[in-house]
Amino acid sequence: MELRQLRYFLAVAEELNYGRAAKKLLIAGPSLSQQIKSLERDLGVRLFDRDRRSVALTTAGASLLPYVRDLVERAENLRRRAAGVVALEPVRLGYVNWLPPDLLGRTSTVAQVLLDTWVAPSHTQAQRVAEGGLDLAVCWLQTHDLERLELNAALIGADRLHAVSAGRTTGAIQACDTDILVDDDAAMWSSWNTFAEEFARASGARIVSISDSGITGPAFFEHVRRSRRPVINSPKGQTAPMPQDLIRRPVIAPEPCWTWSLVWRLSESRPSVLAVVDLLTGDRPAAIHAADTWLPAADPFHQ
Repeated sequence: MELRQLRYFLAVAEELNYGRAAKKLLIAGPSLSQQIKSLERDLGVRLFDRDRRSVALTTAGASLLPYVRDLVERAENLRRRAAGVVALEPVRLGYVNWLPPDLLGRTSTVAQVLLDTWVAPSHTQAQRVAEGGLDLAVCWLQTHDLERLELNAALIGADRLHAVSAGRTTGAIQACDTDILVDDDAAMWSSWNTFAEEFARASGARIVSISDSGITGPAFFEHVRRSRRPVINSPKGQTAPMPQDLIRRPVIAPEPCWTWSLVWRLSESRPSVLAVVDLLTGDRPAAIHAADTWLPAADPFHQ
């Protein structure tokens, strides 16, 4: 049994005339008759009573008609949906190390979002958007970056940063009693270094310079073990499980908050890109509204 045979059955059932049905289907009359007979053999029932003057549905044909019509309609809906997916314009999106949950599922109805495989620092991804290598990026930027690169930004996520320390004390720690790491590799850690240095000036946290990219990963935990003070963790930075000898502690007075922006070109006019922006942006995350929350002065969402 083939889908086309079901369509042929519907045409004959609607016209009750093989000649008119064949003309409607743009096939020869004998071919239509042969396909109906083949469908009847597959189903094991006679669908039409036919003589020289008339064609009529049999009882079996009449009872099967609504089911066949439903199957054909479902097939047509599937075909239209598939055609729509193929027609969706691809949108290239880059990121640093975090993306909104279910991003691809949320955007699948408006665009074919292609996640860029080059995971790069915030300033690099923003530059690529400005130059046209990407359509969108999820990254951290300051207002002067947006102006210089001629980009729009919408808040898409926010992280309350915590501290990691050795020992068993789990209570909140004053920001002035924490360390915050700054790496010598400015090309890789430019955004984080800028954030960390401004937070240290504002809160009294102590800057600790490193040169091993230990802002994240196992090397970060080694820095915590060597430090006598809790060390502030970078946003979404620790993909490795927390070691059993270390604990997370809230940071207060103030509580550092890192924002994630979705950025796109000021000149962007393609409907697919703007549709993705609309789907992924909305109200500001609650983290940035708390009284003790600290954001850099040049953060686009600083109040």
